[in-house]
Amino acid sequence: MATPPSPERIPAVEPAPLYAARRKVQPRAAPGRFRRLRMGVGGVLLGLFFGLPWLNLNGRQAVWFDLPQRQFHVLGSTFWPQDFILLAGLLIIAAFGLFFATVYAGRLWCGYACPQSVWTWLFLWCEKLTEGERRQRLRLDAAAWSAAKLLRRLAKHGLWLALALATGLAFVGYFSPMRALPAELLAGQAAGWAYFWVALVAAGTYLNAGWLREQVCVHMCPYARFQSVMLDRDTLSVAYNPGRGEPRGPRKPGSDAAAQGLGACIDCTLCVQVCPTGIDIRDGLQVACISCAACIDACDAVMVKMNDAKGLISYTSERALAGEKPSTLRPRLLGYGAMLVAMLLALGMALVLRAPLVLEVAKDRLLYRENAEGRLENVYRLTAMNKTDRAHTYQLSASGLPGLRLQGNTRLEVPARGQASVVVALSLAPQQWPGSTATVRFMLSGEGVEASAASRFTGPGQ
Repeated sequence: MATPPSPERIPAVEPAPLYAARRKVQPRAAPGRFRRLRMGVGGVLLGLFFGLPWLNLNGRQAVWFDLPQRQFHVLGSTFWPQDFILLAGLLIIAAFGLFFATVYAGRLWCGYACPQSVWTWLFLWCEKLTEGERRQRLRLDAAAWSAAKLLRRLAKHGLWLALALATGLAFVGYFSPMRALPAELLAGQAAGWAYFWVALVAAGTYLNAGWLREQVCVHMCPYARFQSVMLDRDTLSVAYNPGRGEPRGPRKPGSDAAAQGLGACIDCTLCVQVCPTGIDIRDGLQVACISCAACIDACDAVMVKMNDAKGLISYTSERALAGEKPSTLRPRLLGYGAMLVAMLLALGMALVLRAPLVLEVAKDRLLYRENAEGRLENVYRLTAMNKTDRAHTYQLSASGLPGLRLQGNTRLEVPARGQASVVVALSLAPQQWPGSTATVRFMLSGEGVEASAASRFTGPGQ
């Protein structure tokens, strides 16, 4: 029987690292139709985000979420907390829109409209402006520290910080009057929460778009995880055609690849160099792919130079790659589309039918009292919200019990896009009291608009 080796003679084994070190991704710019599309969509979204707080309509900021007054002004319309059902509808529409886009074309949202992607492209442009193209940036990363390297780094981070601060300022501008906000911040007269949120949003933007970048998409974004269960064999995604591209190998432009035993792919790796997440699309569908189509632009340009047909990398489906006929009318896609249309119609109807006047009633905590005339009396606070752009005067009335008398101010003036409150009393003769709690209704009417609200009237025996 063999003698086991002593512990001193067993070679030490280094434990495998649990986490791989991050490989910095330096994407190369790839001109093409999809890059122009990304820049167009990103430019529109950035213009809306930074521009809307500065836009005024009818003497008021076009988009302003006035939290202290509980008013939300959006493009000339004023919404109140009572309208939050519309926000729920908007969120449901956004969800079904995302589901529909995912089933149809995968991570289309990630590649073209996600704020993480849009701001990352913007920060990459700043990096290109200050440090040069991909090769220059790689050489700069490998170079020893010098005055020139320090200057370029400072210029890059200076632009990043300026953009991050502008992003924080624009964000806070949706909750505070934008035209006065910069001067108040510089003068130290803004509220403390304004400084806090400008700093927080700026720090998040600087960190996510400048440092984390693809790590947000790969490791932090939940959409990257659950979107895969929504795909089917007919979903369009950015994919490499191995049947046409393999085997890979370099060749001269215009040469016969088949005669050399090669596929269309010349293994130039440009598709890898332009990828913002650093993946090789030739390895198949991957969770890190954000469907930005940068690899399509790069590969199409190479195919043109090789006098070969475009489309080696393209938006295609698993079924098409297998040589089968793709299907566009799929139950899942039709279902999401139908729900999206239905929710859009419902939200449109809700906006059209939204009441221009809302009346709220709050009963005094005291159940009832006897007034100087010996009548049973209940006290109420009425709040009227005028959602129109003009001030109105309304007439108040009450009903629900015979002999009911309304005491107090029955004319209520409500400013445009504002609210007004009044305290009134309802009284009833004791002999007309039904003996149990009764429902009463207040009515506010005037200038072709009316609103009502119900409450209760209490008396002896309650």
